[in-house]
Amino acid sequence: MNKTIKVLELGRKDYKETWDLQEELFQKVLDTKIKNKREKSELPTDNSFIFVEHPHVYTLGKSGDLANLLLDEKQLAEKGATFYKINRGGDITYHGPGQIVGYPILDLENFFTDIHKYLRLLEEMVILTLAEYGLKSERSKGETGVWLDVGTPFARKICALGVRASRWVTMHGFAFNVNADLDYFDNIVPCGIKDKAVTSLNVEIGQKEVPVDEVKAKLKKHFAELFEAEFLEV
Repeated sequence: MNKTIKVLELGRKDYKETWDLQEELFQKVLDTKIKNKREKSELPTDNSFIFVEHPHVYTLGKSGDLANLLLDEKQLAEKGATFYKINRGGDITYHGPGQIVGYPILDLENFFTDIHKYLRLLEEMVILTLAEYGLKSERSKGETGVWLDVGTPFARKICALGVRASRWVTMHGFAFNVNADLDYFDNIVPCGIKDKAVTSLNVEIGQKEVPVDEVKAKLKKHFAELFEAEFLEV
């Protein structure tokens, strides 16, 4: 079992280009697994973790409702945003500057074969990171992602999740609002959930800007501990 994970730091990169890279890495792992099964071999499968920041973009999951995008093509262009219907679970979300977006492309057979556990550990990584900033965050029953003040009229989401998996290989992942422009969320019904707000780490701790690299380092630390993995920077 290969528990080493290659970290790809892409900086700011176009959503479609990053999606294509995800698909390439995802397919490579699938091909290795298919070959192993066909030839009864034991070639190791790679694990990768993409960290990226996207220009303004809205993405709609395969089970999502297009009505949750509140802009037409002209308005999207005016906002400097793009839109993609994609092959992850979940509804609509926004990605943009000031967000840490993470795409783990893992062969879960290197770790554990449980998608539910995988999602809960991604949430736990963010919950533990927020605790280091003095914030108590949690899960909201029936809703993926990480929230603050669950069960109150002030419930607000700080991190969204949406993944795809095939043969225990994962892609897509999480979007964590660190210094995000929250106005862009006004143009959608985030994750298809009405009447609940969205927030960002800098807002919650009253800081103009939180150092992204600092937050990323904390996320990596908690991920490595939770998955008993080792990161390899490439």
